Amino acid sequence: MMIGRYRVRRLMREHGLRVCWKPKFVHTTDSKHNLPVAENVLDRQFEPGAPNQAWVSDITYIRTRTGWLYLAAVLDLYSRKIVGWAMAPTMPAALVCTALQMAIAQRQPVAGLIVHSDRGSQYASAEYQALLQRHGLVCSMSRKGNCWDNAVMERFFLNLKMERVWRRNYANQEEAMRDVADYIVGFYNTRRRHSKLGYQSPNAFERQTTGQVTIAVSGKT
Repeated sequence: MMIGRYRVRRLMREHGLRVCWKPKFVHTTDSKHNLPVAENVLDRQFEPGAPNQAWVSDITYIRTRTGWLYLAAVLDLYSRKIVGWAMAPTMPAALVCTALQMAIAQRQPVAGLIVHSDRGSQYASAEYQALLQRHGLVCSMSRKGNCWDNAVMERFFLNLKMERVWRRNYANQEEAMRDVADYIVGFYNTRRRHSKLGYQSPNAFERQTTGQVTIAVSGKT
């Protein structure tokens, strides 16, 4: 069945539907640096057998009417749960360190945990590398220009934007920070169902498979 754009427009108006435009892409990865780069230890092994064996991390951007807001997040591949995050109007190494520190404080991982990221300057920085070494965590980085090596983290960011960010028009960074934190704490970790998890939320999946009580995380960053 073929229909014209005017009929589509009328039907959308009658049903209260609006077009959701995808904003222009903004680069958050600066891989043009002389800092040491780690091997791809994770090697797309996206389904570990237990929590705190492999985490992935990345940075994305969020548009507000007063400028960009940058979000760094850490995801546990076992349950697809966001275990750490940080937001700021700029994206220095301190941003990814704060997100990782939150994840470490919440999860208390043992040495040997793999933490995967892209090869951006924030993740290659001495500050971030020292944090990994201090806790005995293994650094892993994607191959150059290969987004598939961090596909699970990219998928989380896409879900965040489709389900929340692109539906908002944030007045400023503070409003965006509150809303993104609400999405992570109040929806994604606690209520959003994942096909990979048997259509359970990350928190419910961890409770069922490990018997552990999920630690509540504050929405404040």
